[in-house]
Formats: sequence, C-alpha cells, structure tokens
Amino acid sequence: MQTTLALQTRGPGLYEFTDDAAAAISDARGEALLTLFVRHTSCSLLIQENADPDVQRDLLAWLSRHVPDADAPEMRYLTHRAEGPDDMPAHIKASILPVSLQIPVRDGRMLLGTWQGLYLFEHRAAPHRRQVVLHLG
Repeated sequence: MQTTLALQTRGPGLYEFTDDAAAAISDARGEALLTLFVRHTSCSLLIQENADPDVQRDLLAWLSRHVPDADAPEMRYLTHRAEGPDDMPAHIKASILPVSLQIPVRDGRMLLGTWQGLYLFEHRAAPHRRQVVLHLG
C-alpha cells in the first residue's frame, strides 16, 4: 500500500498528522512496516510527544535559536538566499532532522507509544502544502 498525505502549514511549527496516517493504514492486516517520507527539502518529520503543547513550542524555540534566519549576524556567511532569509536555514534544519520515519504496524495500527505522535516540522515562514508519502510493506 502506498498513499500520499497533503498537509497544509501556516509557517514554522509542528503539525500533527497521526490521525491522518492512522486512517490511511487502518485496513491493513498482519504485521508490516510503515515508512513515511516527506517530499521536500525545507521541512522534516518527527515522532514526538503529543500530550503537552509546550514540547512543540520548546522544540521550535530551541531549533530557531540554534539555526536563526540568514538575517541574523551570526548567519551572514550563508550565500543561498534566493527565497528569503528563512530559506537556507530551513535547508539546514531539514539536514539535521529526519525526512523519513519507520513505524511497525500490527493489524492496521501503528505501534506508537502512549504519548507519541507524528509531526511534520515546518521550517519555512510562509504557508506551504507539503506531501508525505506513506508506504506500508
């Protein structure tokens, strides 16, 4: 089984799509491995806590502190600025965070932990329509 989810973002942040992925694989039987892959170079995928929204806020703050926009004085060495000051920093963030994930599945259910959720981590300032490919095999 293979399908693609379209996720709309509104700027930097974590966007949970656990329920969408769960619905896409709900008819699967037996044991399988779900691979998720984001088809973009300026966002990432994460498995992260979905109980306390402070976790998502803190992750965004931490990453923004360590990889600020290209307009920040410490980032003046960056040369790729074709799409704005958040462009190259978004690529850097996507290079250090995963762009694919694998999750075991049994009888149509992802074997995630109690507080684990699937997130697209948007690194760009502008809204984007992102595609996440799900492959169950």
